[in-house]
Amino acid sequence: MYQETNIFRRFDYLLLAATLVLIVFGILVIASATQGAVDPDLINRVPDQITFAIASVIAVFVLTIIDYRTLGGLHMWLYVAMIILLLMVRLVGVEGDAGAQRWINLGIRIQPSEIGKIIIIVTLSTFYTRNYTKLDSLSTVFKSLIHLGIPTALIFIQPDLGTTIVFGVIWFAISWGAGLRLRHIALLGTAAAIIVPIGFQKLEAYQVARFTTFICIAMDACEGDEAIQEARYNIDQAIISIGSGGLFGKGYTAGPQNSGRFLRVRHTDFIFSVISHEFGFVGAVATMSLLGFVVFRILRGARYAADPLGSMICYGVAGMVFFQTVVSIGMNLSLMPVTGLTLPFVSSGGTSLLFTMIGIGLVQSVIVRRKRLMI
Repeated sequence: MYQETNIFRRFDYLLLAATLVLIVFGILVIASATQGAVDPDLINRVPDQITFAIASVIAVFVLTIIDYRTLGGLHMWLYVAMIILLLMVRLVGVEGDAGAQRWINLGIRIQPSEIGKIIIIVTLSTFYTRNYTKLDSLSTVFKSLIHLGIPTALIFIQPDLGTTIVFGVIWFAISWGAGLRLRHIALLGTAAAIIVPIGFQKLEAYQVARFTTFICIAMDACEGDEAIQEARYNIDQAIISIGSGGLFGKGYTAGPQNSGRFLRVRHTDFIFSVISHEFGFVGAVATMSLLGFVVFRILRGARYAADPLGSMICYGVAGMVFFQTVVSIGMNLSLMPVTGLTLPFVSSGGTSLLFTMIGIGLVQSVIVRRKRLMI
């Protein structure tokens, strides 16, 4: 029988090590990206990231000790707390870039949508676990969508398109892990194809410009519209940064695209361009490999989970990390529209880092309570 004293004998130290390397590397890149800054917000980015990094590591160990099934038992309370936090954004939220209202100030500024990613993983996994014998029923699928839809709608109107999409990916990853029928997923995909054009009409002007810019760059037809030219500027600078990095890069803090401030939001959305510029192709591949390794270890945890709840939690966290990685790198390479998603563990953003690591803590909680030996 499983004994609590065995927890850290079963702990996945390789998973923790990979995330720590990414976090430390991210802090170094953020320091380079914000060097010489005069804006107080940018000056404080590195100390803030270090503070959240320390809190994140502590959170991993705390979550490992807490049985994930205990959190599953609190799913309704967690769900209500998430909705309250998201409603607070509408009522007392703090505005950020482009007028987006995504944060609340509770002594420190936090982003409830980041908290929501982890809560929806726990609550949706619990929902499927409690309806495990009814997965063939279309009504179960619709109930899961209602469960997802309420917080997703609140996030969409902030507006936060990137996180809205992440919530959908989390639903897909957990539903796939739960064993949802392919015909149900296909049906929902068709419904999404109908709904998306309607949602597109509700986007802010800067969000529309991002999508339009992506399309016109692909068609080599970006001319005229000032908003499109503005949106294209940073994408062009990102491509220049990546291309000029060569094999080994310009050197740490020595990249002219970075130090010359040609590349905007280089500490968050476009941090992969800074990595490629200063550390070259080798640094970019090493970063992608580490992120891929993290996803692999999480999926490995899902394979050996003691129960469906643990497995689905792992699938949800893996889906979140994988999708954000692909989209963040893709938009730096102009392969995807700019959606504001940051690179997991690496980009500046305390709330994002903390709750991504809380996700890792949940995975560790599943791993240390596995029934079978992991090979």
